[in-house]
Amino acid sequence: MLDHMTFRVADIQRAKAFYSAALAPLGYALCFEGNYGANILGFDYADPAEPSGRKADVWFIDGPSPHGGPATTSGCHLAWKAASRAEVDAFYRAALAAGGKDNGAPGLRPDYHPHYYGAFVIDPEGNNIEAVCHRPE
Repeated sequence: MLDHMTFRVADIQRAKAFYSAALAPLGYALCFEGNYGANILGFDYADPAEPSGRKADVWFIDGPSPHGGPATTSGCHLAWKAASRAEVDAFYRAALAAGGKDNGAPGLRPDYHPHYYGAFVIDPEGNNIEAVCHRPE
């Protein structure tokens, strides 16, 4: 089980604007903005299993790692679970309005399974991001 993930971005303010808009329909909010040698953003959502009632699981860091490697995280596929098909639709609209590029409009993907309802957007770094609902609705 994953606890959290961190992605490197070329422009932290662009990432803040894009992900604040794209993730809001899924219940996420910006929960951390600071500098620990690099600018860092954290996004969380309501999670009653957490002592604070919130869980921060998506993080962004501005610029390249001091340990080498690519300057930004790109070409990844990251999917967020949505509680409803309406949330998937709202994620898609918000991500496009915030500057994302269409990579698959909301809809059923029966090749995955009969109730797989997802939408795909390319984020400003070139990652394929998705919201998916597995519930029959």
